[in-house]
Amino acid sequence: MPRLFVEQLCTIDFAWLQGDRGLLGDTWIVDADLEGDLDEQGMIFDFAKVKPTIKAVLDEVVDHRLLVPLGAPRLEIERNTWEIRLLFRYGDRQLRHRSPPEAVCLIDSESISADAVGRHLESAVLPELPDNVKRLRLGLREESIDGPWYRYAHGLRQHEGNCQRIAHGHRSRIRILRDGQRCEATERWLADRWRDIYLGCSEDLTEEVMLDGVSYRRFAYRAPQGEFELLLEAQRSELLDTESTVECIADYVLRLLKERDKTAEYEVRAYEGLNKGAVASG
Repeated sequence: MPRLFVEQLCTIDFAWLQGDRGLLGDTWIVDADLEGDLDEQGMIFDFAKVKPTIKAVLDEVVDHRLLVPLGAPRLEIERNTWEIRLLFRYGDRQLRHRSPPEAVCLIDSESISADAVGRHLESAVLPELPDNVKRLRLGLREESIDGPWYRYAHGLRQHEGNCQRIAHGHRSRIRILRDGQRCEATERWLADRWRDIYLGCSEDLTEEVMLDGVSYRRFAYRAPQGEFELLLEAQRSELLDTESTVECIADYVLRLLKERDKTAEYEVRAYEGLNKGAVASG
């Protein structure tokens, strides 16, 4: 049976719950492989329609959501038509999340993996494809990055779209020039500082509390889609005095670097997932 493939069809930016580390932001590249009969045009599916059809489903089902493994042994869920509440325990830590249901994607698996998410998405996409398409395989993979990178999760209270969701995220490279030369040591310093970080706006911080000897921060806000709340361990978050847009992140990193060395000139190229971002220099 003939097959059709599209490499790097799109990317998905999201956050997910991991059994050892808690909340992780991530970016995955999506490859598609379709198998089926040829139509009257001699095609399995017109390339001009493959990307928008599949991407529309992925945007609706998984992009900018928090991916939650339903089979995780230490997960508690409460939900109704307007709200979902999560309590996720990992090691001796916990994470609590509250949001409208559309900010969460529930995956029928004990843990989040590319295979589990791929199967979930394939079952959602296949009904939207022409009847002659018999099988669909979605391959999910990380960007290959030649240098330091970090994962971050965040939420943009003032955003009109899905970025307002309090727990979505990205896997991002970082490029820093110091006095016109790339400085990988500085890139590594930032990547280590922000490994698996939550970047929170100080205006959204509502509480700092100790639970079972662990320090936590609670972020909460009301956005156009509804009420959002997130409690996570304090050491896994950094407070920004601005919103956590990539423009503000680039400027914040520049200020951090200038505090370390006021005599150097820096250019910060901050990425938001794959192939997009912002630059700050000074």
